[in-house]
Amino acid sequence: MKKPVHLNALRALEASARHQSFSAAAQELNVTPAAVGQLVRTLEDWVGTPLFYRKTSGKSRLIATKTVELALPDIRVGLNRLMLGLEQLQQESNNGGLTVTVSPAFAAKWLLPRIDRFQSIWSDIDVRLDISTKSVDFAVQDVDIGVRYGSGNWPGLVVEKLMEEEVYPVCSPQLLQDQPRLDLTRETLIHDHSMDDYSGLPSWGTWLKKAGLTETDLREIDTSRGMQINNSAAVLQAVINGHGVALARSVMARDDLAAGRLVRLFPEIKFVSTLAYYVVYRPECASMSKLKAFRDWLFEQAAADESFFN
Repeated sequence: MKKPVHLNALRALEASARHQSFSAAAQELNVTPAAVGQLVRTLEDWVGTPLFYRKTSGKSRLIATKTVELALPDIRVGLNRLMLGLEQLQQESNNGGLTVTVSPAFAAKWLLPRIDRFQSIWSDIDVRLDISTKSVDFAVQDVDIGVRYGSGNWPGLVVEKLMEEEVYPVCSPQLLQDQPRLDLTRETLIHDHSMDDYSGLPSWGTWLKKAGLTETDLREIDTSRGMQINNSAAVLQAVINGHGVALARSVMARDDLAAGRLVRLFPEIKFVSTLAYYVVYRPECASMSKLKAFRDWLFEQAAADESFFN
């Protein structure tokens, strides 16, 4: 059912109800009080009922009717959404940039080695990377899309699972030159503390129990000792440099494994993390063509990785 569109009249109605004055509403909207009154009357004619009680004296001479009070919340939401839509149209037409938020480790180990593939297809989209582990307010900081690692709980955003991952020990190839199977009791353990705020990412202690070590074996491996690092990319670099053995997150380690810079240990032991990678963005931005292009590309790359490494 089609209805007349009175956008200016709705703006006049909302401002008049908020200020309880045609004059104050007119000042906000940069028109005359007579124009505001005429816009409100067009709505009253369309609705078929008065929308305000007019008083001849007192501080508040304009009182919204109960009908208006009930409708105002939806009208305000609608006007705010329209303004956001207009801003998005302006950004889409005047700005070919796409702001993407990712963590430093994900940028270094996964996104940056692949981003040229996106740019070669979408050369007209300038990608701006916001690299941070801190929470980002997408609307306030004008972020279009992001990839986040966690349990998938980001209220107010569209959340789509991009990749799951395993956690397993890795070492440099040099450590295996003189021994076919590594003895963890003799090696330095490297600990990844980048996700300490999240439950679900296994520690050395939980992984060793999953591996089925006996209590005697566990006592021989002091999981409280070793190198402590709070960045997953730096953890892998420390391993590559031969400083010890670390529990690697499979998405972070994929390219290093493929290039032979790392070796996966005990491949028969499977430990899937309860955390995963998610694509996140505001629902009102879902129709933006540049966002859709980048989102689809992310999923294509993730699917290609999955088929290559499995």
